[in-house]
Amino acid sequence: MQLSIGPKEVEKFLMVGDKVLIKPKNPQSQTKSGLYLPPTVQQNEKIQSGYIIKTGPGYPLPSQTEEQEVWKKKKEENVHYLPLQAHEGDLAVYLQSAAYEIRFNDETLMIVTHSAILLLVRDDELFE
Repeated sequence: MQLSIGPKEVEKFLMVGDKVLIKPKNPQSQTKSGLYLPPTVQQNEKIQSGYIIKTGPGYPLPSQTEEQEVWKKKKEENVHYLPLQAHEGDLAVYLQSAAYEIRFNDETLMIVTHSAILLLVRDDELFE
């Protein structure tokens, strides 16, 4: 899927539920023994890593109010969410098979469910 939106338009993306938008990290193109791997080999790895750009609000929780009278008009209820562990800027290690790839401004981005993330690395010193 190819999207063409301005560079600052990523802020307008709203992730739904437990979805996370990840910019894949550039994988190593060279093995420890010195062999260079083509990009197709790296993309077929079962586990990938990348930096989280946007996160969804979390898992929606059911309403906790009990209705007294069904016929009464309901007020607009605010939806409550169980927040996610993932935050913007975290390094995420995720399952490639559970990721959906999109192209945005000639960049590859991945949409991953929170349950497909295996590990998060949070280094607050990166942003200071």
